[in-house]
Amino acid sequence: MLARSSLRTGIAIAALSALAFGVSAPAVARSSAGVGPFTSAALLYAGALCSSWAISGFGLRAPLGLLRRHGGRLLLIASLGAALGPAAFVWGLQKSGAASGSLLLNFEAVFTALFAWYWFAEPVGGRFGAALAAMAAGGAVLAIDGAHQAEVHPLGLLAIVGATLCWAIDNSLTRAVSEEPPFAVVAVKSALGAIMALSLARGLAEPTPRSPLQYLLLLAIGAVGYGLSLRLYLEAQTRIGAARTASVFALAPFVGAFVAWLFGDRALGWGGALSVPCFALGAYLHLTERHQHRHRHEALEHEHAHRHDDGHHQHSHVPPVLGEHTHSHRHDPLEHSHDHAPDLHHRHAHDGTDSQSQSQSHSPKDGHEH
Repeated sequence: MLARSSLRTGIAIAALSALAFGVSAPAVARSSAGVGPFTSAALLYAGALCSSWAISGFGLRAPLGLLRRHGGRLLLIASLGAALGPAAFVWGLQKSGAASGSLLLNFEAVFTALFAWYWFAEPVGGRFGAALAAMAAGGAVLAIDGAHQAEVHPLGLLAIVGATLCWAIDNSLTRAVSEEPPFAVVAVKSALGAIMALSLARGLAEPTPRSPLQYLLLLAIGAVGYGLSLRLYLEAQTRIGAARTASVFALAPFVGAFVAWLFGDRALGWGGALSVPCFALGAYLHLTERHQHRHRHEALEHEHAHRHDDGHHQHSHVPPVLGEHTHSHRHDPLEHSHDHAPDLHHRHAHDGTDSQSQSQSHSPKDGHEH
């Protein structure tokens, strides 16, 4: 058995990402008042860029190398996830309010999970499906309740759903760069997105913040809710795959709605009460999920951030290296059994012909090929 459970660690990291992003939604609604949506998006991702560089020690080599290797893909990721998506989200929040707008973020998990299942054939069992359904039901109930409130604009709700679709496609496209340093992905995406959003804001002659404090608030929200949250999201995705990361991230709408309530938004009624058990059930199913079966790793050489206490990286260093580090390394053939998820080292197929369940999660025995 591994010293660490990549599945549970990844779920915890995804939950922290959801917390950071969920808190940012009502904060954006309050701080972007009177500011154009593309202008707000540019400031949010400028803040994300600052935080990613601060965390990484202000390095340039990794982001520039990433841009050379994946320039076209990163342009598409940035245009959807760091320009159009956040601008639609800000506009929707301004039209529909923080509580109702936060709740609709749940659709990002639904879209991302469906894309991961359809495009990448990520294995999902009954437990995962039940968790996703519970969270989707919680978001739907809250959204229906919010739609009946007089102050909620239907076009605002539709804009937020469109933003979640942009982010879901962004999540799926980002999978191809999951072996790259997460801070570099965040830095490049944030820089490109901020430039594109600022260009559109200037072209549309959008209103800008009325005071230096409003500038600073949007930058700070972007640093935590977009920069730090995205850094954690990418780390979780390398550990537990796109579908599970997105589903755990569905906690963000609940966090956002609760924070909006603390800020004085009392628009939610019966939907808020009915959603609590739905989200609680979804969180419980995720946190207690296990997926374990005997599988084989073929020989492989690649480069990505890794540790030596995960049961998969057994090469040595002189002198020894502790903690997370990055370099090109080789995996010798290995066969073992442990708790795992569809991360970088467990993207094998599951045919379901010889399966056993643990904690109500499917666990078929089959080979593992990179």
